[in-house]
Amino acid sequence: MKREIRRWPDAVLSQKALPASVDDVTMVLAQDMLDTMYAAEGRGLAAPQVGVLARVFVMDSTWKVGAGTPEIFINPEILWRSTELVPSSEGCLSIPGVLAEVSRAKEIILRWVMPDGSVSAQKLVGFRAICAQHEMDHLDGIVTLDHLSPEARAKAEAVLA
Repeated sequence: MKREIRRWPDAVLSQKALPASVDDVTMVLAQDMLDTMYAAEGRGLAAPQVGVLARVFVMDSTWKVGAGTPEIFINPEILWRSTELVPSSEGCLSIPGVLAEVSRAKEIILRWVMPDGSVSAQKLVGFRAICAQHEMDHLDGIVTLDHLSPEARAKAEAVLA
């Protein structure tokens, strides 16, 4: 089921999400989030973006360029970040029409709980690493606007007004 995507400056987007349970409610949420993400033509979506303060995000970093690879991340945490940063021009489903220039770690090691309850950890690189970091920001109440200089943020906010 498609859910409504919360738009900035909705207060839920600036709140830190709480740990999620691995249960049927979370699985329904995750499937709804995938449906919502695909309908909005996004590649990632965090639970706060649909108004749920749970540490869950979904991502499909490949569906726009090839076969889809939908992923569900429950209670993710970044264990390591490379010191090498890469610039990224990032859009956000909660801040439509605004691209923000953000520097992110080129590689990360991410650990999360899988839908079956097992724990996984992987090194993510390239766009997959950037997308995961963007979604992790949402779980911590951070949006792309928060990465901008005051001048760039004012310009972006003017577009949204």
